[in-house]
Amino acid sequence: MRKARVLNSRGTKRSARLDKPERHAGRWVQVSRLGSPLVNELVIGLPDKDLFNRSEPQNDGQFADYVTNPSLPALLDILFRDAVNVTLGANIPNLAPTNFPRVDLVTAFLTGFIGVNQTSGVSEMLRLNTALPATAIFDQQTLGLAAGDVAGFPNGRRPGDDVVDIALRVVMGVLCHDLPLGADGAPVNLLLCGADSAAAKASAVVGNVPFTDGAPINATEFQNQFPYLNTPRPGA
Repeated sequence: MRKARVLNSRGTKRSARLDKPERHAGRWVQVSRLGSPLVNELVIGLPDKDLFNRSEPQNDGQFADYVTNPSLPALLDILFRDAVNVTLGANIPNLAPTNFPRVDLVTAFLTGFIGVNQTSGVSEMLRLNTALPATAIFDQQTLGLAAGDVAGFPNGRRPGDDVVDIALRVVMGVLCHDLPLGADGAPVNLLLCGADSAAAKASAVVGNVPFTDGAPINATEFQNQFPYLNTPRPGA
């Protein structure tokens, strides 16, 4: 937005100033940013949301504490512990992962994944490795990299990537568990939650629980050519 906005207080029904009820001046100022989805909404704390919106990726180290020590898993534990325990038939006292600092989230939100889309430095941005071949629309996994589809989110973002479900599962520790990233989908532990895979899994006790927003999405629901997105439906 422009740096200054001045409201015209002298307009009358007879004045041409009514056509210009306000004036804008000064340099353009960034007031919002978006790289990967849901970062400002789910990761950045309330005191710094505006600061994040006007900051540059090169300065994102100042927000690292929100990633290494996130509040969202604790909130999910408060809201959904009973529901998850009923579903699992368990009595888990705390659903939130305990692998602090959350290196797995630093990888997901700030650096990218080794061999997939990692870049130098710590910054929140949408990363895409164009050297990796695209996955055909009928073979795409809605959970992207977490489901073994390295051409999917967070390596770029396709219309058919269910980014809300992915984000929920990542913050609850899915990256601490084995992922189907080996040959022919063989399980691989990225060791982002510690050098010992058994301890890593134990630190995220519900990392494999299918957290979801209940709004499923599928790549085949979209067009297979530009602009890929469907024509919006009219009405409310």
